[in-house]
Amino acid sequence: MTSNEFAEDGTIVVGAGIAGLAAAARLARAGRRVTVLERHPTPGGKMRVLESPAGPVDAGPTVLTMRPVFEELFAALGTRLEEHVTLHRQCILARHVWPDGSTLDLHDSEAANVEAIAAFAGRRVAERFRAFAGRARRLYEAFDAPMMQAAEPALPRLAATVMRRPRLMADMAPGATLATALARQLGEPRLAQLFGRYATYVGGSPYRVPALLSLVWEAEARGVWVVEGGMHALARALERLAAAHGAEFSYGAGVARIEAPSGRVRGVVLDDGTRLPAGEVLFNGDPRALATGALGPDVGAVAPQTRNAPRALSAQVWAFAAKPAGVELAHHNVFFSSDYAEEWGDLHAGRAPREPTLYVCAQDRGTPSPVPAPERFEIIVNAPPLGRPPHPAEEYGSCRTRTFETLARMGLSFDPIPGAESLTTPAGFEALFPGSLGALYGQSPEGMTASLARPRARTRITGLYLAGGGAHPGAGVPMATLSARHAAEAMLSARTSTSRSGRTATPGGTSTGSATTAPAPSRSSPS
Repeated sequence: MTSNEFAEDGTIVVGAGIAGLAAAARLARAGRRVTVLERHPTPGGKMRVLESPAGPVDAGPTVLTMRPVFEELFAALGTRLEEHVTLHRQCILARHVWPDGSTLDLHDSEAANVEAIAAFAGRRVAERFRAFAGRARRLYEAFDAPMMQAAEPALPRLAATVMRRPRLMADMAPGATLATALARQLGEPRLAQLFGRYATYVGGSPYRVPALLSLVWEAEARGVWVVEGGMHALARALERLAAAHGAEFSYGAGVARIEAPSGRVRGVVLDDGTRLPAGEVLFNGDPRALATGALGPDVGAVAPQTRNAPRALSAQVWAFAAKPAGVELAHHNVFFSSDYAEEWGDLHAGRAPREPTLYVCAQDRGTPSPVPAPERFEIIVNAPPLGRPPHPAEEYGSCRTRTFETLARMGLSFDPIPGAESLTTPAGFEALFPGSLGALYGQSPEGMTASLARPRARTRITGLYLAGGGAHPGAGVPMATLSARHAAEAMLSARTSTSRSGRTATPGGTSTGSATTAPAPSRSSPS
């Protein structure tokens, strides 16, 4: 597609992450003329893969939670989730291992968890867990509609929710951090460490996020599914659906500038200088890139709160194939450090932990298929966002030592140990997702009202909208998918959006300038 084929009233989606894909599909289904521009060669954004001798390996999100979010999305597209991806529910949510040799599996049944925790730490602790789970459930159910599902959450409405349910105030443990509340509620250091880890799902520290975030446990307790073919299969499915409704995809099409003279979107300029006119632009990237001027001066006033706000966590991520030995693995596995406070002290100080907690995803487990040899693995090590990045060789060497020597001490080894090509660092994530400072979850979730400070779908620029993990309602695949719904609904209701005509559904895409476009292939690769 050449620049003169772009309509002034067309819609451009910048970025083919999960939010960009979901929004593009919704808008195309509604009859909008949609073109998705993606600087990388494949869709998915942070749902990405690295190649290995055993095939593509997830190097981002590893499982699907909050399934109703995706069922609603596919229903809105006129189909059903299970017609496009194969999901396997996990009976074991995660296997947890501590340096003292103790282990605990959490299950998709509260009754099973109560019994497992009773065997692990005694009946009294198990009953404390039951009470904790009840609090998390009440918080999740109370704040789902007015916070996560709402496009414009407001403090008065949230306060009214609490006033109608006075018990919520005690459940929220106002003034307490998640770590403080867990220590008091559970009375068992290992369990406090375990459930404190859920703060990292939104890029925060359990020692700094509010106790309210215990509700993240309820999101996982409601079910965890492995996507057959990896999470990238979900991205490919949405790409195919969007294309079937008429959306076009251009890969290798980096956007250098969004043009919005006089506060109204007019189009974008690609890295190669090609100008593409458009009446609407949906930006599926880190909003901080806009605020820092990376997309040009016309949109530099968007999301100003992200410019200097503290950033959420980054990570050092390994994606590789190897033969494991030692600990019997589930799909989700967590190997905890011996001193969680010290580990987070390192992260708060802006340095990689000397003794890290390690998340190990055994990608080929959790499905009915036989486990191959070698297997595919993703290992995630929490890391601070960019400050002063070390030399890549130094970062690889130190991360390799800390990761694999720690696992070996806890009984898990790999053959072979992966090389530098298998590691993505905070500096690598900044290169992949410019403007993020390597943070994988946008701005920090720390502070009682931090969730209300995220940028919303609508911006001060007419015709410019935001979606993705850096926008409301926040980080994670389900949250980014909800942000796409908020953005699409805002765009469809905006008076400035005048295009209402559909196009013949033609799968695949076309090239723009020097960009290369490919039809949505059936091969899955994680995102």
